[in-house]
Amino acid sequence: MKPIWYFVGLILLAMGLVLFINGVYYLFSPGGKQTELQGLHPDVWWGALMIIIGLIYIIKNRKVKIE
Repeated sequence: MKPIWYFVGLILLAMGLVLFINGVYYLFSPGGKQTELQGLHPDVWWGALMIIIGLIYIIKNRKVKIE
């Protein structure tokens, strides 16, 4: 069995990828209402951060087994 943190890493990685891809899409084709902080592209930054944290969790817990 794998520890719960391995699966938390998988979920963070998956959600980070979705958020990052969405942010890159809106970076090249902005739409809708313009907000004050939209120029900072927080979805790209948060997506990248979630991908990095997810990969850290996966790498740290890939060989750990619970008996």
